[in-house]
Amino acid sequence: MDPSSPRQEEKLEAAVRAAWLYYVAGNTQHEIAEKLQVSRPTAQRLVALAVERGLVKVRVYHKVATCLELAIALRQKYNLVVCNVVPVNADDGDQVLRKMAVAGAQVMESYLDEIEARIIALGSGQTIKAVIGELNSFNRPQHRVLSLVGTIARDGASNPYDVALQAAEKIGSKCFLLPAPLLADSAEERKQWCRHRLYKVVEELSTKADVAFVGIGDVRRGCPLHRDGFLTDDEVNDLVKTGAVGDNLGWTFDQNGDLVEVAIQERVTSIQLPRPSKKPVIGFAGGERKSKAVLGALRGHWVNGLVTDETCARAVLAAD
Repeated sequence: MDPSSPRQEEKLEAAVRAAWLYYVAGNTQHEIAEKLQVSRPTAQRLVALAVERGLVKVRVYHKVATCLELAIALRQKYNLVVCNVVPVNADDGDQVLRKMAVAGAQVMESYLDEIEARIIALGSGQTIKAVIGELNSFNRPQHRVLSLVGTIARDGASNPYDVALQAAEKIGSKCFLLPAPLLADSAEERKQWCRHRLYKVVEELSTKADVAFVGIGDVRRGCPLHRDGFLTDDEVNDLVKTGAVGDNLGWTFDQNGDLVEVAIQERVTSIQLPRPSKKPVIGFAGGERKSKAVLGALRGHWVNGLVTDETCARAVLAAD
């Protein structure tokens, strides 16, 4: 394998995280295993790898150490079940997406690799799609994967960012798609979609989900929902005027994480998860541009887990 590949780089960064927790933070190997969501033998190997590569001197000489500090600060401030902050050299969208995809896949695999049957709920979006693309293949036919977001776009085509089927194929499990558009044409039509028998099947499954992985979107002119035709110019303008900064599964919220009062909310068909959730709801979002959306999602308890980059993490902590 190419030693400079994203997956090899992510393995090295995981080794640095383990070394930092062991030598700087004073964690036991058992505590490291719990925090990194790996087995104890894996935690031992990661620490050994960091030493082998010469990364451990008096302190850990790697930029990931700073990211660990940011992750710990975010985890403690917002009581997160998991927080992974990836290092980036600049607010480069392609670099952020690539590194987050690798880090996100590692987090997701820690849940997918379970032998016991699991129900995995998924949102949609570019970042989630990239994460799924980095997943290893598992043989987990006992799991069930479901989509929390409507699979139909405004023009009747399939949602290009719906990834539930792709994820199910990766692990060989059954997939349940939400039979509805992301946005109904009216509030009355939304009720009709949501009363459908197949919609109720997925909705019921969502209440039993063991974990959910969702994207955190920003709201502005040119944002993905606008760019991809889910929102019109007027709808975006209305959302911005009401103070919307982010969206979760199509539900738009302000800087405090509260749902904004705008007519479009009455047309969203996505399944809204409980807030705060008793189960892990892990959000994926990076880049300084999304920092307000991430902050709102954390304040509003839309997520209780986060995979982001250091630029976004710094902006979130500085703003709050």
